[in-house]
Amino acid sequence: MKELKSITDLTYALSKFPSIGNKTAERMSYALLDMKKEDIDDLIKAIEDVTSKIHNCPICGILTEDEICPICASKTRDHSICIVVSYPKDVLSFEEINNFNGIYHCLMGELSSYHGVNPDDLKINELIERIKKEGIKEIVIATNPSIEGETTALYLSEVLKDMNITISRIGFGLPIGGQLDYADSLTLKRSFENRTRFKKEEN
Repeated sequence: MKELKSITDLTYALSKFPSIGNKTAERMSYALLDMKKEDIDDLIKAIEDVTSKIHNCPICGILTEDEICPICASKTRDHSICIVVSYPKDVLSFEEINNFNGIYHCLMGELSSYHGVNPDDLKINELIERIKKEGIKEIVIATNPSIEGETTALYLSEVLKDMNITISRIGFGLPIGGQLDYADSLTLKRSFENRTRFKKEEN
């Protein structure tokens, strides 16, 4: 039986989603044929809304539908302490534990020689400017417990060490090679509470 090009194209498109293999994508493609037209229209609209309405906050990089994200705009958040994460989705993990009332900064990646990601590719200069302008007193580095995440954390601590701020790294009950967005809330809560300071070298 000849393959249906429309199904093949849709299967290929769906297989680009994380954790979606070719077989799962194919089942999803055929499942769409059994959906009501109004449900498919709702799905199309939802996808269009995601791609057109959501953008990165110009201050911290968090995903938002507002001009500035609610966290940066909030006057009740503690703007003196900032958690630095690699990706916007990592913020959701911290917000879910309901144990942090500070602000965030998204680097938009992690240092990686393999993938060609250099310091200039990350939002490090923007972080330095925020520290100066917003009066941030403590930076909590919360990059992933991976080689790239640890490299990024060490680089950041070196770059920021001469600034008059406290620099700490979240403690890890997280496995090496893990991802923050897969961590359960209790593990992440303990990781934040057990954060350790980077020691400044004495002259």
